Amino acid sequence: MDIQLINIGFGNIVSANRVVAIVSPESAPIKRIITDARDRGQLIDATYGRRTRAVIITDSSHIILSAIQPETVAHRFVISKDGQSSTA
Repeated sequence: MDIQLINIGFGNIVSANRVVAIVSPESAPIKRIITDARDRGQLIDATYGRRTRAVIITDSSHIILSAIQPETVAHRFVISKDGQSSTA
């Protein structure tokens, strides 16, 4: 199994193989998911105090907050999956 890593901003890296979804934090259901993950101790805040722009959901039910746009994370994910090196 090949491990692929995705940069989610500020030098933080996530395993691409574990990502289930990359969503915007604007809706009420996503805000509830974030609150529930915080209560369970499964929230990882990788925003460095900046505004949350992307919420990454993993297959282990961990929720990761990122300060970069979901489209940017998804673009890095697609480039990594194609086997090309990401320079973003």
